[in-house]
Amino acid sequence: MAHNEAVDVVLVGAGIMSATLAVLLKELDPAIKLEVVELMDSGAAESSNPWNNAGTGHAGLCELNYTPQAADGTVDIKKAVHINTQFEVSKQFWSYLTKKGTFGSSKSFISPVPHLSYVEGENSVAFLKERFKVLSQHHAFADMEYTEDKARLAEWMPLMMPGRPADQVLAATRVINGTDVNFGALTNQLLKHLTSAPDAQVRYCKRVTDLKRNKDGWTVSIKDVNSGSTRDVDAKFVFLGAGGAALPLLQASGIEESKGFGGFPISGQWLRCDNPEVVKHHQAKVYSLAAVGSPPMSVPHLDTRVVDGKKSLLFGPYAGFTTKFLKHGSFMDLPLSVRAGNIGPMLAVAKNNMDLTKYLVSEVMQSMEQRLESLRRFYPQAKAEDWRLEVAGQRVQIIKKDPKKGGILQFGTELVAAKDGSLAALLGASPGASVTVSIMLELIEKCFPGKASGEWAAKLAEIFPAREKVLETDAALYRKINAQNNVALELVEASSETESYA
Repeated sequence: MAHNEAVDVVLVGAGIMSATLAVLLKELDPAIKLEVVELMDSGAAESSNPWNNAGTGHAGLCELNYTPQAADGTVDIKKAVHINTQFEVSKQFWSYLTKKGTFGSSKSFISPVPHLSYVEGENSVAFLKERFKVLSQHHAFADMEYTEDKARLAEWMPLMMPGRPADQVLAATRVINGTDVNFGALTNQLLKHLTSAPDAQVRYCKRVTDLKRNKDGWTVSIKDVNSGSTRDVDAKFVFLGAGGAALPLLQASGIEESKGFGGFPISGQWLRCDNPEVVKHHQAKVYSLAAVGSPPMSVPHLDTRVVDGKKSLLFGPYAGFTTKFLKHGSFMDLPLSVRAGNIGPMLAVAKNNMDLTKYLVSEVMQSMEQRLESLRRFYPQAKAEDWRLEVAGQRVQIIKKDPKKGGILQFGTELVAAKDGSLAALLGASPGASVTVSIMLELIEKCFPGKASGEWAAKLAEIFPAREKVLETDAALYRKINAQNNVALELVEASSETESYA
């Protein structure tokens, strides 16, 4: 009887999540045998593609929905601080790889771009002022600046100020040392680095059609989408990092932990400008507040993007609705994901989120002129001929059981792992890519607990000198790690304090 091929790890999807986990596992155990399986003909073809997402480089510096305000006026900064330290953990991993010398330049995927929060109206200005007061007391946000001065705002956002009413009440905060990350370039750099090592393969144009338990782990059935040929691979561990396609595969696994999960697909669109005369006047990511009653994913922002060395501007997002789970997916993805175990939560979410449904329908029905009107709130003198519509990637928001409401729609990411640690899936969306490394470290601790605290501990400590909890509380260590990362990633020039970084 013919034996199946055998590997230690199969990773489904060649996006930022699988690429990060694969490289991390290979660093921790160079002898590990792994295979990445990708449906498309290249890496980073879905959500990791730079044109499929805009707000990359999430560090909690400018995203106002990470700092909610309570009814009594207090601003909660816990989420912003946590995301900031997670991003510093990502930077530690990228710094470690670039210092190896074989990984390639960090300049291909990360660029310095200031992060700004911008608001209009007296209530919003009062909120931003309070947010600044609380955040700037934390060491991670000590460099944040605040202004209501129109001349200063014109220096920070030269594209956005001309054409405004003289009496308009405005304010902004700025963190000069924000970044823009091209996760497509980073993903492909990780995959190239991975395949330069022995026993590490990335196979494209391959669809995972089935997952079955075997005595040592899982048998993964894989179909070649071009030839139609199939093969079975036995793996001790399987990671489902296929974006929107992770949910159907998680359901196919039949693990107890998958029960009750559903997906709510939301598509996105952006206005994109490549006109260098316009682009040169805006060097920032500028986030504002979502309109009252709009969901978190609708927070408007005007972003500088650096893709393959060329700068563009993206404005949005404009949400939409489709039943596809991937940009290149099938309209049957949503209906086929309905199961006896998740129909209750899905119906509850449908009933309790009629406002969201109405919002999505209204977004889909917008004309180009209506989209430009939204842009002109940021950039009053925007000309239609400088902007075109760009279709973004799919985001599949998580639906999960809730004892009170029956089901809730969750914005964010969730790691779902089998009890025995043999399979894990990543569901959900933003701030996903920017905090990938933290999520994959959580996966390693969950699925390989013995090794993480045992034979891999020294290597993990070498790659990650400081994890999130310590960075949140130790100001001196945070400043040291941040400075070292910024030098290693060529975001700043080396100074005498940081040159000694080994």
